[in-house]
Amino acid sequence: MNNIDPYKIYSKQKSIIEKRLFGLLKGSKPDSLYEPCRYILHSGGKRVRALLILLSVKAAGAQYSKGYNAAVAVEILHNFTLVHDDIMDNADKRRGMPTLHKKYDISTAILAGDNLIAVAYMNLLKDAGPYAGNIVKSFTKGIIEVCEGQSLDKEFELRNNVTLQEYLIMIKKKTAALAEMCCLIGGQIGGGTNKHLRMLKTFGRNLGIAFQLQDDLLDITGDETEFGKVVGGDLIEGKKTYLFLKALEIAAGNNKTMLLEVIKKNGIRKNQVGKYKELYNKLDIIKLTKQEVFRYTQKAVSAARKIEDDEARHMMIWLAESLVERSK
Repeated sequence: MNNIDPYKIYSKQKSIIEKRLFGLLKGSKPDSLYEPCRYILHSGGKRVRALLILLSVKAAGAQYSKGYNAAVAVEILHNFTLVHDDIMDNADKRRGMPTLHKKYDISTAILAGDNLIAVAYMNLLKDAGPYAGNIVKSFTKGIIEVCEGQSLDKEFELRNNVTLQEYLIMIKKKTAALAEMCCLIGGQIGGGTNKHLRMLKTFGRNLGIAFQLQDDLLDITGDETEFGKVVGGDLIEGKKTYLFLKALEIAAGNNKTMLLEVIKKNGIRKNQVGKYKELYNKLDIIKLTKQEVFRYTQKAVSAARKIEDDEARHMMIWLAESLVERSK
């Protein structure tokens, strides 16, 4: 359909979701609990997970409006995970604003996060209808996988011998499981067939993996002003990303010694980032990672091409290609 304007559709649906999100806890008391909750829900973001719900509802043959409460629910869930991630990482800022535990305190942030997950369930149930059992099961399974992924991520920080395969398992749980869950729930709300649900799950899972690999790539190739983070931050913090583990897998001699130093010292200095970027280029790591991003994106696009609804198909392909072409 040539008259589909993906960005216009995205902007409209994002606006609807944000209006609902921003009005959700208006007037709720006590302020000591709900003011921090409102703060995190107003902190911005692309609302990609909410869009995945809506597009999957449409792909299953229903209207976007059937999934608005569920879309709000997954955005709340996503923000809940960010609140707790920031506490675990002792992060000072998120999207250019003070993190919740820095603006208030750790106890307030934990309680706000706990409350958000309950609010998410309440909103999810508004759209669940006759499929409530399966939808709640999918949502809960998604939360469990995200927690498992986060636990593996923290475990990897303390381990010296993480493999590339283990890293891929971790991002499948921490990032891809949430995208897959959004697509599955959207399909369930829309009354999709088993065939629809399989296609949507495949799309979400591969999109999530491509998204995380692109994030890893942007950490070393991004423009600091546009990216909004310190370039090379993962290396500075000693994180074992796809790029680092791939380099470690193929490096030899002095190159391998240089990489092992990152593990030994739990990171590098900011003025060393350029040297490691040169090493990545020398080993073709950036090129190899781009190829992996492309491979997983194509898997997502291939699944999306099977969707019968013109608008949903067009939007999902656009979304997959946009996310891996992003610069932040």
